[in-house]
Amino acid sequence: MSDTRVAQVRAYLTGLQERITGAVAAMDGGTQTFVSDAWEKAPGEPLQGNGITRILEGGAVFERAGCGFSHVCGPKLPPSATQHRPELAGAPFEAMGVSLVFHPRNPYVPTVHMNVRMISAGHPGQEAVCWFGGGMDLTPFYGFAEDAVHFHTTCRDAVQPFGADKYPDFKQWCDEYFYLKHRDEQRGIGGIFYDDFAEGGFDKGFALMQAVGDAFLTAYMPIAERRKDTVYGERERNFQLYRRGRYVEFNLVWDRGTHFGLQSGGRTESILLSMPPLASWAYQAVPDAGSPEAALYTDFLPRRDWLV
Repeated sequence: MSDTRVAQVRAYLTGLQERITGAVAAMDGGTQTFVSDAWEKAPGEPLQGNGITRILEGGAVFERAGCGFSHVCGPKLPPSATQHRPELAGAPFEAMGVSLVFHPRNPYVPTVHMNVRMISAGHPGQEAVCWFGGGMDLTPFYGFAEDAVHFHTTCRDAVQPFGADKYPDFKQWCDEYFYLKHRDEQRGIGGIFYDDFAEGGFDKGFALMQAVGDAFLTAYMPIAERRKDTVYGERERNFQLYRRGRYVEFNLVWDRGTHFGLQSGGRTESILLSMPPLASWAYQAVPDAGSPEAALYTDFLPRRDWLV
């Protein structure tokens, strides 16, 4: 891929990281600030490249909010990146992206994940293939229909200019991807997710990346603002920690992004910034029938169309 295009994508991604962390820090009220950890891979490591990990911990609103930018090159694509492109197995690659997970303190504020990325790869002597991926999804502990509708409406509007088929396709992809197979359970209420996107070449893929990245603050921040001061007690906190355990399970067992980073020799601290500061597990915990906790399982986790 040309140096001009690399510079374009990098400039957009680092700017996106700046905008998002700035908005989060402003909402959190200044009690804590983002620590900015610029890193560079040492010569001789499996990957070469650099990035910036930004993380806020112990804030008034966000117990842990991590947002990382990375730009790396490697000699061989890991298996997690060639599931749909077997012809590129073993090819040198270049990858850039911004990934974030925010774990709020208040159980009524949902956890959120967003990722946008570009990968370029090709065997020596062949023209490199470039593709894009990303999306965002919402994981509430206590569900609110208006929040779900707002989040999905924003996701739909972001990808609508790229075709009427994009939102339904990306929503279904999200529902199928963020699914804990070992528990037969959705991670949250979904959103949009896409991968291996090369339709229309670099320009269209880059435009879609920007549309998704730019929509994130509109999709999530109004929800966080609406719920962050809701009164809660020990019961809600315990349920939040229990459900965070499901988040950990998905990220470690099923998430392709986590696998890609670890398999390719990425920076472990940055890869695992998605982990919550606290989580818990309980054996066969079943919420009381008719309780707000039970409503998460009956009214929000089952796949549904939020825009009807």
